[in-house]
Amino acid sequence: MTGLALSAHSRFGQRIRRRFEGQLHLLPPGLPGPASMTQACAALRAMGMDSASALRTTRQLVLERLLCLDCDQQAPLQQVTQAMTDLAEFALNTACSEVELALDQTHGAPITAAGARAQLWIVGMGKLGARELNVSSDIDLIYVYDEDGETAGDAQGRGRISNQEYFAKAVRAIYSLVGDTTEHGFVFRVDLALRPNGNSGPPAVSLDALEQYLHVQGREWERFAWLKSRVVAPTACVNDGSTLALRSVVMPFVFRRYLDYSVFDSLRVLHLQIREHASKRSAGHPERANDVKLSRGGIREIEFTVQLLQVVRAGQFPELRTRATLSALPRLVKAGLMPASTARALAEAYVFLRQVEHRIQYLDDQQTHVLPTQDQDLAWIASTMGFDSACQLLHQLDAHREVVAEEFDKLLGGGAEQECKGCNGGSQKPAAAPGFDDVLEQLPDQFRQRVASWREHPRVLALKEESRTRLLRLIVRTAQWVREGRATEAAAVRLVDWMEPLLRRESYLALLLERPNVHERLLRLLDAARWPARYLLLHPGVIDELASADFLDERFSASDFEHELDHRRAALAGTGEDDDETLLNLLRRAHHAEVFRTLARDVEGKLTVEAVADDLSSLAEAVLRVTTRWCWSRLKSKHRATPQFAIIAYGKLGGKELGYGSDLDIVFVFDDVDERAPEVYASLVRKLINWLTVKTGEGDLYEIDTALRPNGNAGLLITSFDAYANYQQQRGSNTAWTWEHQAMTRARFVLGNDGLRQRFDAVRTAVIAAPRQFDDLKAEIKAMREKLRSAHPDKAGLFDVKQSPGGMIDAEFVMQYLVLSQSAQHPELLANLGNIALLERAEVMGLLPIGVGHAAASAYRTLRQVQHRARLNDEPYHVRLPQLQAERDAVLTLWQAVFDGALP
Repeated sequence: MTGLALSAHSRFGQRIRRRFEGQLHLLPPGLPGPASMTQACAALRAMGMDSASALRTTRQLVLERLLCLDCDQQAPLQQVTQAMTDLAEFALNTACSEVELALDQTHGAPITAAGARAQLWIVGMGKLGARELNVSSDIDLIYVYDEDGETAGDAQGRGRISNQEYFAKAVRAIYSLVGDTTEHGFVFRVDLALRPNGNSGPPAVSLDALEQYLHVQGREWERFAWLKSRVVAPTACVNDGSTLALRSVVMPFVFRRYLDYSVFDSLRVLHLQIREHASKRSAGHPERANDVKLSRGGIREIEFTVQLLQVVRAGQFPELRTRATLSALPRLVKAGLMPASTARALAEAYVFLRQVEHRIQYLDDQQTHVLPTQDQDLAWIASTMGFDSACQLLHQLDAHREVVAEEFDKLLGGGAEQECKGCNGGSQKPAAAPGFDDVLEQLPDQFRQRVASWREHPRVLALKEESRTRLLRLIVRTAQWVREGRATEAAAVRLVDWMEPLLRRESYLALLLERPNVHERLLRLLDAARWPARYLLLHPGVIDELASADFLDERFSASDFEHELDHRRAALAGTGEDDDETLLNLLRRAHHAEVFRTLARDVEGKLTVEAVADDLSSLAEAVLRVTTRWCWSRLKSKHRATPQFAIIAYGKLGGKELGYGSDLDIVFVFDDVDERAPEVYASLVRKLINWLTVKTGEGDLYEIDTALRPNGNAGLLITSFDAYANYQQQRGSNTAWTWEHQAMTRARFVLGNDGLRQRFDAVRTAVIAAPRQFDDLKAEIKAMREKLRSAHPDKAGLFDVKQSPGGMIDAEFVMQYLVLSQSAQHPELLANLGNIALLERAEVMGLLPIGVGHAAASAYRTLRQVQHRARLNDEPYHVRLPQLQAERDAVLTLWQAVFDGALP
């Protein structure tokens, strides 16, 4: 093979050069594309060829060119597959136009009920849809037309037929132009077996009939097939957007709203069938076992690995929705579904295997994926791939296939496969499903009593057999873990309590069975506290966050959170799916997932109470920023690109002490002199509050409390910043009360530009450090505290860690008094650092007796921890005395030192 171009060894190439020597120059130099193909085909037509012959000859010229570019010049894989895709689209568009023109002359145009022309869409599936066609690929097509009706007839009104008949004729004629083998060969082998009802279905199907089929009869494997679907002809329909109607039918079928782990078993069955078919083909023909596509570790296993993760996840994560395998891999990495090293290895294997596949097909233009047995052919493939020998090629091939097989087995070898070796269909019969009575005998007492109630439970009886089997196997696995000490019986009972309302949502059973690590971490979480179980019942989809243990050692990142949400929104916008409801649910799912991550870290002991509050507060601020941006972008009445708008947080969000389920105390202000501003920003705030509080199928985000705005609930929902500043700084007749100034000590600017932030900080400083009569201030704060105590009277023998004398509110009121009375002389108190840090500072500055501030700060921290644990267990915030007596005494001493002692 020396002296000649490597491509000269191809027998297919030799035939083309002999037969079409006089036509090779008609294809312009370089990589073939739509323009050069059109030019070559037109030249062939001008030489007297009919359309079918010209298309076939164009195909031969294109393949000969790709053979040379690929084998002699090492053209990138993507260039080769794109050229083959361009060829298919060019041929189908040419054939479709010619066929419809001929049919129109006989039958007239197909007409819809509205009088418009009915459109035929040629849907490319598989590699054609993903623009990944190989050089001797068949094309999987489905023909869809937009609406039933009748044709207009010819010029005399004769020849009318139904639209379905018209398009059936079109399909047959297009097949003849593209798929029939003639003396000039074929353009593409055409396969229509993926259409609804397969080879027994009609050649073309209406959009309504397709939607009905997918909804009622669509099988799991068809979701994988439709994942790569794309309308490839006519180009005019793609360009005018009419094909989006098809997308709106297909997308909900392929991508479900929830995490869909039920597809694992379906893919196992499909993969087993493919392997069995490959085994039968190679029986008696050992050379056929080396199939780079279908054998273990082949191209198909890479595609299945990627598509499985897409089908499971892309319903909730639209950024994963892409057809091409090589473009999907980095998206899976970005979504945290695959390590970067794994994605790189799979991408390298995919490119290598596809290039080997192309060289196999270059030899004789046969649709085969099996390595040749002739030494010369194998050596030629090795040479074109840059290897010195066939042995080196085979060694590299084995290495890539081993990586692919390992990743594929790891993905599909989850709990279901480990526990039920014979449940995958095929030649092996499923193991008999255990009955309830058999299972109950294996369970400890409390767990058995709880599960026994399911024996006649309507939801359990209504389960499909496979889901009922999954349920029983989950129970058996849980019982085994209880016996082994990996889970407690209390956690097992709570798991049953959690699962019972969700039994109709069978995907969660599949998820737990497929992911034993999720199952085990869920049990640990349920054992730790009661509140996680309640949260999981409201938002069950978040359990998939437990699939990786890495997140337990991480912290919430606001920038990553916002970036991911904006990226997902952009992905939805690209497909026209960014309607309000979709975005509302997108926000809610992302928020719930982050709350759950923080909750899991919390109960695992990875975070302190203060760190939990910091992360929940940071999450709330990020949600406010994202929601404000999105609402402003969708506000029809907006008058500027960026709103001159701010949000001021009070209470727990202001003090960065937000807890699970806390509402947000916030105030809205604007600084815009445009005469339309008050009305525009009022519309923004109403929309913003609605987006934050409305309950959708995914729940809500936050309850919003705006009572701290100027004039409280009687005031405007949003005011100008100047009006806000005047109100707070006692300018004019309408001014703030002392309790509002107390609230200002915990106020914090959380959204808006830096100019407004600086102005707010100046107003807050002026309000807090304003001169005051200490005695009057003491009297007002004590009166407010007494009012709260009257509203929450103590119960005999009980200490409420928040409301009782010596509780958290006492410490908070003391600190508010010190900040309002002493900040002018001690500006170190102005910073919104939280009560613990400020109590320590007050002692250091001599505002509290030695030891009193530190003791109160330590007591306050302990009381917060007790309150936090009580919230996690859905328990009241009180304890029986004398528990926490030392902490109570420390806070009472603080109160007496400030309000009843000689301190100013």
